[in-house]
Amino acid sequence: MRLKFIILAGIAMLGMARGAFAQGCALCYTTASATSAAAQRSLDWGILALLMPALSLFLGIIFLLYRRAVSAAA
Repeated sequence: MRLKFIILAGIAMLGMARGAFAQGCALCYTTASATSAAAQRSLDWGILALLMPALSLFLGIIFLLYRRAVSAAA
């Protein structure tokens, strides 16, 4: 129970981080909105391409930790 609280508190603190709201950056918004529709679509695909490896690692680690916790409890 204590571990779950610590994990949730850590996630909440990361969510409140000022850098987590970087999508509001004026320079990034201005640059992206000034491009053509094709360039905006390419930017969206680039963001997804950069997100996939990080998300895969994150989910893989969470899965391994979950599997380890379940096997330890059994």
